[in-house]
Amino acid sequence: MPSSAAPARVLACDPASISFDGAGEPSFSDPATEAAIDAAAALVAAHDVVAFPTETVYGLGASALDATSAARIFTTKGRPADNPLIVHVASPAMLAALLPPGYTLPPAYAALMRAFWPGPLTLLFPFAPDAVPSLVTAGQPTVAVRMPAHPVARALIARARVPLAAPSANASGKPSPTRAAHVLADLGRAPRGLALILDGGPCAVGLESTVVDGLRPDDTLRVLRPGGAAVEDIQRVL
Repeated sequence: MPSSAAPARVLACDPASISFDGAGEPSFSDPATEAAIDAAAALVAAHDVVAFPTETVYGLGASALDATSAARIFTTKGRPADNPLIVHVASPAMLAALLPPGYTLPPAYAALMRAFWPGPLTLLFPFAPDAVPSLVTAGQPTVAVRMPAHPVARALIARARVPLAAPSANASGKPSPTRAAHVLADLGRAPRGLALILDGGPCAVGLESTVVDGLRPDDTLRVLRPGGAAVEDIQRVL
């Protein structure tokens, strides 16, 4: 259901209170942070959108596996439907569930994921039939995926139990937000209908993720969008 016309709630989260086990499951030393994450996860389960911090910029997230949820991202942002969304995962297992059965990571991808995940690097992958709605990929045969480093983002994705499609949490054409106050000013009031913003403090990187396509027939890697992972660092890893 669409959010009400009331201003978005802003719930403070303490990133330092969140830790993760080997499977990527979060635990919390601050009950208020856990309650805020669970409130956001409940909205995701209800096909709604929430704003949350990543290390790059604040994201506007909804389930990446549900077309109705993804459509809410586009209407909330005023984003053109031919612009694909980046899918955010919390664990390697969550990524594997998106990929074609038996898919083997290219060696370059494996090296980049070891070096930059979790972090500000997005990679293009093939995906299993019917795993991701075409609205998320804008009808493309690949899906863009990254694992964010921000504890609030990872905890939300893990508690929601689904990957989150999440562009920057701003109206299309506006600057990307690096603080919860920026999101509230831009999207937090009617008629856009954003219900909840998780405030995890300012973003450390302040720049969108670097997007890399390593699926080209000639086995070369192409940087589709420079960003938080420096091209020089990518070259050094490879």
